[in-house]
Amino acid sequence: MKIDFVIGRLKAGGAERVVSLLANYFASKGHTVRIITFIAGDDYELDPRIERVKLHKKFIVNFVVIRGFIFLLSYYFKKKNRPDIISSHIDFVGYATILPSKLYNIKIVVSEHFNHMNQEASILRSFLWRVLYRLPDAVTVLTKFDIPFFTNKTKRVLVMENPCSFEPINDLNGKREKTILTVGNLDRYHHKGFDNLLKIAAKVFENHSDWQLKIVGGGDDGLKILKEIATELKIEKQIEFLGYRNDIKELMSQAEIYVLSSRHEGLPMVLIEAMSQGMACISYDCVSGPSDIINDGTNGILVADQNKEAMINRLNELIENEDLRQSLRNNSLKSLDKFTMENVGNKWMRLFNDLLDPKKAS
Repeated sequence: MKIDFVIGRLKAGGAERVVSLLANYFASKGHTVRIITFIAGDDYELDPRIERVKLHKKFIVNFVVIRGFIFLLSYYFKKKNRPDIISSHIDFVGYATILPSKLYNIKIVVSEHFNHMNQEASILRSFLWRVLYRLPDAVTVLTKFDIPFFTNKTKRVLVMENPCSFEPINDLNGKREKTILTVGNLDRYHHKGFDNLLKIAAKVFENHSDWQLKIVGGGDDGLKILKEIATELKIEKQIEFLGYRNDIKELMSQAEIYVLSSRHEGLPMVLIEAMSQGMACISYDCVSGPSDIINDGTNGILVADQNKEAMINRLNELIENEDLRQSLRNNSLKSLDKFTMENVGNKWMRLFNDLLDPKKAS
């Protein structure tokens, strides 16, 4: 099977990480895999058998969806360049991929990486969803929350969970630091709720001055703003901004608590990864994603969306109750089967096989 994964770029991000994981999975199974991008940036390790196609040249119109459409149309004009199936990632990339796929009779799956309620309304997005989404062979979404919205807009819509990129930790009894950890792009601090998290941490530290909050993620503009907030709250000595890191797995295996403070999500991979490393996880029950991962009180804690007082109280409870943390981490590892790379990869494999040869798949 020849598969092209198409995405704007491979810079650090959730969708980009998913593409790298899926591409590596299919390459490991012996399929011919390419990753096509329109903007420079490669932050993920790829299987050497994967071909990188970088359609990064400047164009008269530099708007990426127009440039991507022109470049992809030209690239697929040669029959030898056409794959069996295109896997298109992040919604606006659909403008570059959907029409060429139809013109050249290539099967295509378009993947949404955010829930529909938390994407900015625009004429471009409305046209994409209401008109162009009639054409793909399938559209994938991250959670069941989005199924009803897209059901009447496309031929076929189905849930494809994000895979966990980390091997689950073996030792759940190792010594951990008195650390609350969170991960995300600092320039998206409002989306990730880091501004509110600092205020929550200030209250928690009043009774737990021996704990610290570590925030992992790049973003110079956001870093400046968040440092100013920490200084105003007089907690700068208990806040550590670690910047962009390649050792997230190790950081998670050393810290006690993972907190997700986002105002909205798709399906937060980072929450799945934190659970895989035995962290006691607590999250706002935002739209959407956390409730698809956490069973409240069993493998993590869900807090009413954006209820700061509740988040403060539950964080205090987690810090003060070591038995609760241990119970959550024990149960979290048992609940991750559907997010393993093998299980998620098999779902994608069945979908591709079904689209290419429905009779054989059935």
